[in-house]
Order: sequence, then structure tokens, then C-alpha cells
Amino acid sequence: MTKPRLLIFSDLDGTLLNHENYRWDAARPALQRLEAASIPLILNSSKTAPEVRSLRRELGNTDPFIVENGAAVVIPAKTFGNDDEQVVNFGAPRVEVLKVLAVQREAGARFRGFEDMSVPELADATGLDAESAKRAKERLGTEPLIWEGSDDELAAFRSALAAENLRLVQGGRFFHAMGIFDKSDGARFLLDKYREQHGGEEVIAIALGDSPNDQQMLESADIPVVIRGVNSDEVQLPSAKHAMRSIKPGPEGWNECVLNLLFEYGY
Repeated sequence: MTKPRLLIFSDLDGTLLNHENYRWDAARPALQRLEAASIPLILNSSKTAPEVRSLRRELGNTDPFIVENGAAVVIPAKTFGNDDEQVVNFGAPRVEVLKVLAVQREAGARFRGFEDMSVPELADATGLDAESAKRAKERLGTEPLIWEGSDDELAAFRSALAAENLRLVQGGRFFHAMGIFDKSDGARFLLDKYREQHGGEEVIAIALGDSPNDQQMLESADIPVVIRGVNSDEVQLPSAKHAMRSIKPGPEGWNECVLNLLFEYGY
């Protein structure tokens, strides 16, 4: 019996990366198995393209990746017959998001975004080193922010953004102001590309995430995997799908779940 092809979509912070120190070492056994089996690992994160590029170099990852909650998909050269790297954009550009946020601040909304922070301030707020914090500020279509108002004001802020065709999504650490797109848009786009590449072969999409920010990506996958984390209890798993929840948090849980799935599918 022919094994199906597997495709892994993974969130980073709190999922593949430890929430506190951003390390992925605990997932090394599963990462090595994926590489040995030539199973693509699509990183799908709120992080920027420079941030993800840096991590991909650490991991030795050469697969396409999705940045800023689906703001853009980056396809490396020679992946689907393309000669050069391609960047496919979704939603409003960041400059438009910042304009709307500026109007809301004038109206009394209380928040502090990445644009408001210097590199040292952002490094302090995130625990990143200075170079990583600098990369985090180089954004294409989203603005992470810390909400400083009340819950009632937050609800009004959400509504005001919605009136401008923007969304406010809660991640593991920050809220993200962004256009009408989410992590599932890039995931579906790439899944279609891989299915086209493999013709009639079965391709099973596995998605791993830890927060409400990952909900749509998880719902769009054949196998959604919720990694235990700060906000993971708020993530709802589709009952009709082969769904999993990790017992351990972060990369430890990621490692166990991926290894179990690879065993289940004969890899």
C-alpha cells in the first residue's frame, strides 16, 4: 500500500519554539525524521520574513514559508519550477495598517506597537536579542501590539478596526492588527501547489499550533494538532477530523506529536 505524502505546517512561538527562550532543540528528533523522509516543513508564523529566514538557516530548512500570520508566502527558487524566489502577498500592506492604528490612537485607543518601540525596547519586551528584534520590526503587512486599555475598550477597538477591513488577532504574546487574511490562506495556497506537483498522489496536511491565532490554519488541515501552551485551551479542535492535543508544551509536545504521526503513516 502506497504511503500518502505528508505536508507539515507549523506555528513557531510556543509551538516549535519554546515560549520562554525560543529554542527548538527538544524537537530535534522529529525534525531529523522529517528531513530524512523528505517531508516538507512549512513554517507559518507571525514572525517576519527576516526572522524566519534566520531560523530556517538554523534548522537547515529549505521549504516555502509563510510570514506575519499569512501576510505573505515566500517560495524559494526551484521549488515549483520557478527560477527565482517568489513572494505572494495577501491582504493590506503594513503602511495602511499603521495609518488606521494612528487614527484609532487619536480617538483614544491605548496600545503600544512594534512601530512605537526602539530596537532595545522591543528586545526587552520580547526577550529577543538586538539583531532579532531588528528583524522583527521589518514587517510586510501586520503590526503586533500590546493592548494597554480595558476589555471594553478592546472590544470597541476591534469593532473600529473591522470597520476599516482590518482584524485584531490574539497570538501567544501579542495582538496582531492585520488585513482580512489569516494563516490558513497561505497554507491552502501551498497545499494546492504541492497537490498539483504530486498529481494524483494523496497529500495529507498536518498543522501544529498553540493559540487562537492558529485556529483557521488548524481547521484547514487534515490533521490539526494543538500544542499545549499559554492560550491553547482557547483553541477549538474540529470534532470531525483526526485531531490531537499534546500533553507536553512547546517543542517537547511538537516532537512527540510529529513522531507519533510519522509512525502512524509508516515513516
